Amino acid sequence: MDDDKPITEQAMETMTTAVEATKDAAVTAVKQVKKAAKKVAKKIAPKKAAKKKAKKAAKKATKKAAKKSSKKAAKKSAKKAAKKATKSKKKAKKAKR
Repeated sequence: MDDDKPITEQAMETMTTAVEATKDAAVTAVKQVKKAAKKVAKKIAPKKAAKKKAKKAAKKATKKAAKKSSKKAAKKSAKKAAKKATKSKKKAKKAKR
């Protein structure tokens, strides 16, 4: 401590240097946290993208499967309807005799 300077001035200087040091420490801490966060994001991002792709593929597959099954069902019902129509015609002819 300087004996020439008044105590209040010395105290103010000490506080300002402490504030500046704290500020610098905070800035460096924030920089480090950002850097770490970027590293983590790089590791996680590809996994998330892969999950999204898998989800989309699954949705597409289910849509395709639904389309196929509906087409098959439509074909089957058309065939069944045709068979029923012929059967009913035959029955009608027999009934007339």
